[in-house]
Amino acid sequence: MKEKTKITSIRILSDLYKEFKVIALKEDFTLQKLVNRSMDKYNKDKKYKRLIVEYKDLISSGSNF
Repeated sequence: MKEKTKITSIRILSDLYKEFKVIALKEDFTLQKLVNRSMDKYNKDKKYKRLIVEYKDLISSGSNF
């Protein structure tokens, strides 16, 4: 049975994405894989969820990033 997917639109920080693309290309990794794996881990792992929720190392841009 094929998994159902949800098409969504998100805004990501341009410089952060550029850095990710360079690293991901070397490792044959995609943003889709990162998002799905991160969401799964976020939903299942309380320590990971806390780590992500409390992460403060992004530069404040006045948005919800």
